[in-house]
Amino acid sequence: MTAIDPVKLLIIEQLQNPTTQWSVGTFGGIAEFSRDVDETGNLTIAGEAVRVFTARGGIEIKLRGGIRPFASESITKDSWSHRVSLCLREADCVMNRRTTLTELGTDKDALRVDDRRGVLFDLGLKALQADLCIRVADLKAVERLREYTGRPLFEVGNPAISVIFSINPHRVFISRIGRVEVYQPIPAETEKSPDGPHTHVLPKLLKSRRTHPATEPVPEGWIPCAHLYPAHPAKDAFGTAIPFAIAHHEAFQKLHRKWGSPEVHNLKKRVLAAIEEDLGPQSIATPRSREGRTAIRVSLRQLKSQGHKGLSLARWLQTHDRAEPREDDEHGERYHQTH
Repeated sequence: MTAIDPVKLLIIEQLQNPTTQWSVGTFGGIAEFSRDVDETGNLTIAGEAVRVFTARGGIEIKLRGGIRPFASESITKDSWSHRVSLCLREADCVMNRRTTLTELGTDKDALRVDDRRGVLFDLGLKALQADLCIRVADLKAVERLREYTGRPLFEVGNPAISVIFSINPHRVFISRIGRVEVYQPIPAETEKSPDGPHTHVLPKLLKSRRTHPATEPVPEGWIPCAHLYPAHPAKDAFGTAIPFAIAHHEAFQKLHRKWGSPEVHNLKKRVLAAIEEDLGPQSIATPRSREGRTAIRVSLRQLKSQGHKGLSLARWLQTHDRAEPREDDEHGERYHQTH
């Protein structure tokens, strides 16, 4: 019997797990998919694609060659985040990079059969690794949007934004790795994002043309085209603090060992061993790299969240974890939301 490819196995296992959340998009424009543990979802494997959808949204990941998973952790304002980035080589990730609202025709690749009659419009936001689209089913609404095709979405005086809010279309964000579809309504500016599948489009961040936050390390020459976020040990799906879940912590550390940076993993092991032996922070030289310094801070916060009370930990925290996040750290936190 031929062993299943480990990347494909990772994707299938995580899609089967209702506590894992997902996203497709770029820095400043992402579509997120999640589902409740008891929420009915339909998981299917069709050829080289795995799909899951619920009444609120759906995701498809293509089991194509060339995907490189990369597990990493980042500092947030008062905790840490983690994810596995599903990356492609820069030359393989490029999408259409349209700059104006563009009609694309019916969405023959929609996850649900009934949605394949809907008409896709690319919002024209020029992202490198994702086409940020909407899908419109009502023909009168399609005609209204056609009046504004060929114009930049955020052009001064462009009514297209108001039209989009009024018709509440599905959002469909597509990369070379897959797509996320969001069926829930777009919240008003004064409302918070709904629980479950939703999108974020932040023009200021999109203008930076970054492909991902500065706080998210990925291997040089690789671009994250989708993300998976396993359950966090210290926060629930809404970002609320919870009693430390050691099983979730161990599950992600296993992913980090397999798919993350060996140097970061080894540094974390050294820090934990030093604290266990009651050695002070001077026992390990402060790394020059941002990734190394982040690894130490994350290790310390993870120990603190587990209830470690040693004096050695207090000294390490005093030395390494006093700095407030920089602006790009905060942007990274917004990008990855609660994960």
